[in-house]
Amino acid sequence: MQGEGLLRVAGDDGERTDAARNRRLLLAAAAEIVASCGPDKLTTDAVARRAGLGKGTVFRRFGNRAGLMHALADESGRSFQEAFMAGPPPLGPGAPPLERLIAFGEASIERMRFDGQILRAAEQQGGPDLEHPTQQLIRLHLSVLLRGVGVSDPELGAYQLAAFLNAGLLMHLQENRGMSNTRLASSWRVLVAGLAADAGDA
Repeated sequence: MQGEGLLRVAGDDGERTDAARNRRLLLAAAAEIVASCGPDKLTTDAVARRAGLGKGTVFRRFGNRAGLMHALADESGRSFQEAFMAGPPPLGPGAPPLERLIAFGEASIERMRFDGQILRAAEQQGGPDLEHPTQQLIRLHLSVLLRGVGVSDPELGAYQLAAFLNAGLLMHLQENRGMSNTRLASSWRVLVAGLAADAGDA
């Protein structure tokens, strides 16, 4: 095949293929460590050993532990982003904005059961990075839906709602305060309904 011939002749293509494979191996190893031992046990040495690669490969791909955690958080969020951007309603397109807002919060809260430790650990590297592309995308999505509901200041409303969905806060409420997902989802609906009511009164 033509592509195979290119790999043999051009070393850069082969290196990119190896780099992509190594990235997948390292992220899979990191996810396994977090799931089985918790994020505190995630070190570059441990990830390299589990992936069967050298520690230098971890540094070349991610820079340091913080970079690895952010990459792991990004990877875990990819399917969620696809769901709210292009998946079936009410989380995805096709439902009214208010229904999508409610579904987004409920899905974000439920997601903590699977990805919460990864997301919280990534945030703990100095607090939530409000300029991170993932955070910007979430706020943009919330802002568009709030604008569809008729909220007068959708940008500020998006910041307010995103703050409630912060992984560190949700995990604290779930683990330290014993709050159920049902209770958290109910509170989310109250917040959204309050913004929608203000829009209706404007």
